[in-house]
Amino acid sequence: MNSSDAARLAAVALGLAVASVCAAGGLKGWPEQVRKIAVESTADSTPQPALFWAPEAGGEPAPLLVALHTWSGGYTQGASAPYARWCIEKGWVFIHPHFRGPNWTPQAAGSDLAVQDILDAVAYARKHARVDPRRVYLVGASGGGHAAVLMAGRAPEVWAAVSAWVPITDLKAWYAECRKAKRGYADHIVKACGGVPGESAKADRECEKRSPLTWIGKAAGVALDINAGIRDGHAGSVPISHTLRAFNALARDEDRLSDAEIAHFVERAAVPASAAQPKEELADATYGSKPPLFRRTSNAVRVTIFQGGHEIVFPAALAWLAKQQRPQTKQP
Repeated sequence: MNSSDAARLAAVALGLAVASVCAAGGLKGWPEQVRKIAVESTADSTPQPALFWAPEAGGEPAPLLVALHTWSGGYTQGASAPYARWCIEKGWVFIHPHFRGPNWTPQAAGSDLAVQDILDAVAYARKHARVDPRRVYLVGASGGGHAAVLMAGRAPEVWAAVSAWVPITDLKAWYAECRKAKRGYADHIVKACGGVPGESAKADRECEKRSPLTWIGKAAGVALDINAGIRDGHAGSVPISHTLRAFNALARDEDRLSDAEIAHFVERAAVPASAAQPKEELADATYGSKPPLFRRTSNAVRVTIFQGGHEIVFPAALAWLAKQQRPQTKQP
């Protein structure tokens, strides 16, 4: 995420602040109730930092929100504070793992270590709070969206629902797109994957392993909501083809978008006539001033293209998650 993208996410976060700007251990922008913790990695036994909050002990089991930082961020990233404010207001358990930090090292960017760190964060929250196992949620934007869709496929049994915003779903494709647009993320992918995609067999393998599209088929039973702003890729860093192709991977044949329709979305930043819908069908007050322009649901996946760029609409993400829960399993 470049400085302009980070500024957009931060601006949205600040605009949605409903509490005074407090500090968690000296962290600007975070509610004072949130505290720093260390979660021991079950992969390499290292202490991995996170932010955590839980309701007082003794209450009913509560939903757990696992919130993920952006591509160039970390666990203290202030743009994620609206997630914590929601959880404190609603009485949800909250955890914000570091999962190896900014995505320009081999240990980050969807590595096995990063995947395990997110799962270890879930285990920590379950150990230290009363968590409703039917309401374990995952949310993230940009690089956090990348990790969210990846985790939907890597650990589908964990999540009641996953909300991903402006995600990167194909690292090799994004490398080429960033090179063409002269964005520094291309260098991040080279560093994380150990070489230049297309020129290094190792880099190609790592890109494939770290790309959500590689694993997304395993997420077929997960309630997955994928969102992108219509102008992303133009006034943002991730073309919306990443979102639309992730939807196609899980949708029924008759619900998939054609290559020509995806190209129209991406190149013209507009909904093609073949996919146009009446405004009344798209009405969703949770999106506020960023209304949906296109929406389609198929199987357990929903895609929304909204009036915006490279950003998350926090109320929409959290309100949708709040409606989801795993079906009650029958006792033998």
